[in-house]
Amino acid sequence: MCGIVGYTGVQGAAPILLEGLQKLEYRGYDSAGIAVMEDSRILVSKVTGRIVNLCEKTQNGAAVPGSTGIGHTRWATHGAPTEKNAHPHLSNDGRFAVVHNGIIENYRALREELISKGYVFESETDTEVIVHLMEMYYHGDVKEALIRTSNRLHGSYALGVICSEEPGKIYAVRESSPLILGVGVQENYFASDVTALVNHTRNVIYLEDGEFAEISGDQVSVYDCLGQPIPKKIARIAWDVQAAEKGGYEHFMLKEIMEQPGAVKATITPRIRDGRVFFEELKLSDDELRQITRIVITACGSAYYAGCSGKYVLEQLARIPVEVELASELRYSNPLIDDHTLLIAISQSGETADTIAAIKECKKRGARTLAIVNVVGSTIAQLADYAVYTWAGPEIAVATTKGFTTQLSVLYLLAVLFADRLGYLVGRSAEMIAALQQIPMYIQQAIDMNHRIPRLANKYHKNHSLFFIGRNTDYAIALEGALKMKEISYLHAEAYAAGELKHGTIALIEDHQPVIAVCCNPAVMEKTMNNIIEVKARGAEVLALTFRNNQKIVSAADDFLFIPDVNPVFAAVIEIIPLQLLAYYTAKENKCDIDKPRNLAKSVTVE
Repeated sequence: MCGIVGYTGVQGAAPILLEGLQKLEYRGYDSAGIAVMEDSRILVSKVTGRIVNLCEKTQNGAAVPGSTGIGHTRWATHGAPTEKNAHPHLSNDGRFAVVHNGIIENYRALREELISKGYVFESETDTEVIVHLMEMYYHGDVKEALIRTSNRLHGSYALGVICSEEPGKIYAVRESSPLILGVGVQENYFASDVTALVNHTRNVIYLEDGEFAEISGDQVSVYDCLGQPIPKKIARIAWDVQAAEKGGYEHFMLKEIMEQPGAVKATITPRIRDGRVFFEELKLSDDELRQITRIVITACGSAYYAGCSGKYVLEQLARIPVEVELASELRYSNPLIDDHTLLIAISQSGETADTIAAIKECKKRGARTLAIVNVVGSTIAQLADYAVYTWAGPEIAVATTKGFTTQLSVLYLLAVLFADRLGYLVGRSAEMIAALQQIPMYIQQAIDMNHRIPRLANKYHKNHSLFFIGRNTDYAIALEGALKMKEISYLHAEAYAAGELKHGTIALIEDHQPVIAVCCNPAVMEKTMNNIIEVKARGAEVLALTFRNNQKIVSAADDFLFIPDVNPVFAAVIEIIPLQLLAYYTAKENKCDIDKPRNLAKSVTVE
C-alpha cells in the first residue's frame, strides 16, 4: 500500500528513484511523484496514473537534475487520485519536501491549527500537515524539527524528508509502517521494500518503530525518538535481483504460480532433519507445548484462508483445539486469550496493520505468539515471540500464490512437529514426513496435468457470477479459490460450505450457473457428490476439482480440474494450484491488469 524510496550519492537521483518506484508498483498505487534537490532548490514532478507517465514527464529523470531525492507511489485514502494530492508535498516556503506511507489519524486537528497560523494547504491529504509542521518547527536543525513533528503525529507513518538547506542529505522516519535503509558505496538509500534496493545494494538496515535516520552519501546515522544515536547492524538480503524479475513470463503472477514447487521445497526441506520436523526458530519446550490448551490463528485475506485450511490439519494431527479469526475482528473483540493460548499470526509482508494490532492485543493478555512471515526483519517478525519464515522469495503480484502455499506448508510442518512431540504420531511419523517431502513434486504435477485450464477459462470468463463449494479442507480451499477469482478477474465469486446449500444458497442456482466443486477430501466425498447432483438438477454447470482417478465425480460433473493422488492430510496445498491457474487465465481472458488489480495493494499497512 503506497511505496517510498529515497537516494543520495554520486549519481543522478531521478533515474534511481523512478526505477525504485517501478519495483514498488506491485504494492498498489494511483499516482506517483519525485522531488530532487538541485543545489538549494527542490524540483517536484507528479502525475496521476502509472509510473510510465512520470518517466515520460521527466524524460526518464533527465529533466530533474540533482543527486539527492525522494519518490512516492500513492494509493488514495484522503483525497482523490489527483496531481495536487500526489506526493511529494512541499512546505509553503519551499524548504521541505515530504513523502509518506500510512495514515495520520489526528490530521484534522493539526490541519486546523496550521491554517489558524497562516499555513496554506494545496491538497486534501493527511500528509500535508507533516511538511507544514516541519516548516513550523524548523529553526536551523532538521533533526530537531523531525523529532518535534513526529511527536505531534498519531497513526502510522514512514516518512522521507529532504531540506533545501541540507543538500546531499535525506531523512527517514518509521512508526508502524515498513521502512528499510540501503547501504552502498558513496551512496545510500531508503525504501518501503527491499525490491526497490536490490538492483543497487543487498546491504540493509531495518528501522524499528520510533527510529529515524539521517542519510548522506557516505554515512547512515540512526537515532531514537529523543535524538540519541543507536548502533544498528547491517543485514544481507539473501535473494538477488533476478528473483524479482519476470523471467520470460507474461505476468509476475504466472511466474510465481510456476515457482511454487521450488518455493514450497525451500520452506519444507530445511525443516526436516533425521526423519523429524525441526524448527531452529521455535524455542518452545515440550513442557511449554503441553501447557498450550488452545491455538488461535489470526490473519487477513489469503493468509486467513491458509489458517482456515491449516486448522483442520493441526486439530487432526496435534489434537489441540484451533480457532481462526480475522485479525480485523480479533483486535476489537475483547478476546478470551490467556497464557495457555498460542497465537499464530500469518502475514506475507509482516506489516499487515490489523494483524500487528491483534498480536499486540493478545500479547497483553498473556498469549505466546508465533509469526509466519516471508519478510525478514518485518514488524510482525520482530513483535512475535517466535518468527518462522516461509522463505518464499519475493512475491511481486498483488494476488498471492506462493505466499499462500508456503504459509500453509509451515502450518503442516507445525502440525507434524506438535503431533510428534505430544505423542500422537506413534507408528505414523515416517508416513507424515514422506508425505511432506512429496508436496513440491505433487504441486509440479498439478501444474503439468491441467493444460486445459486456458480453454476452461475461455468457457467461463463471461459469466457474471461463479460459485465455489466444498466441505472441510475443500471448503477452506474453495474460499481461497473464490478470492483469487474475484480479486484479479473482477468476476463475482463466492464460496459456500456445500452442506449449507439447502439453507438458502441453492436459491441462487439457475440454468447454466457455473459451480466449481472442490472434491478432494475422501472423508466427505460422498456428501459433496450429493451436492453436485443437487445443483445439476437445478441447471448448474459443474466444474469439479478432484483426483484424476475419481471416476464417480468425473461421471457427474461437466468439466474437470485434476490433482494427483496424494495423502489427503496435505491435499489442500495441492488443490489450490489449479484454482490459481483458473483465476489467472480467466483474468487474462477478461484483459485485466493481473499483477496490479484495481483498488488493491500488496501490503495493507493501514486499517
